[in-house]
Amino acid sequence: MDLVSLYPLLKTLWVVWFFLLFAFILFWVMRPGTRRTYEAVATIPLRDEAPRPRQPHRSV
Repeated sequence: MDLVSLYPLLKTLWVVWFFLLFAFILFWVMRPGTRRTYEAVATIPLRDEAPRPRQPHRSV
């Protein structure tokens, strides 16, 4: 078998791999119990908090 004869199989496996990856990401985002987390993250730009002063970087 050479690469030319394997190309259709590899092309099909590539599509299946990306579909499974997309399905996993969709499941991970839509799973129960993450609503509060995403709501908290979504409100970060709207908070009226003063920015924290930066700590000086120390090298040890």
